[in-house]
Amino acid sequence: MKAPFKPGDKKTFVKQVTAADTAVFESGAVHPVYATFALGRDAEWVCRLFVLDMKDGDEEGIGTFLYINHHSPALLGQEVLFTATYKDLIENQLICTFEANISGRLIASGETGQKILKKVKLETIFNQYL
Repeated sequence: MKAPFKPGDKKTFVKQVTAADTAVFESGAVHPVYATFALGRDAEWVCRLFVLDMKDGDEEGIGTFLYINHHSPALLGQEVLFTATYKDLIENQLICTFEANISGRLIASGETGQKILKKVKLETIFNQYL
């Protein structure tokens, strides 16, 4: 694992809200806005951009936690700017904070954790549950 980043470093990702990002459950559609669970997926992605630059070829990242505070709605077609900030590296666990904004309006904020492990170790862990 490489550690080229320091606290405060940033990564960004722009996401346009589509129908696939809205709140739809087994009971049907709830409302046509960016769902909190889709925000979580994209928040993990922007933070994973650090992991992609840190992991070696025989390693992979795996999520350890996700905290989201959903502040305001994002409507279909709107572009959301995600910004991840490198907070800390504790052994092999990367901690990032993130914000999601539309033209400066805060949509969501939170924190993620991702561990970087050897692929062989991950396979061993997963195989325990077969």
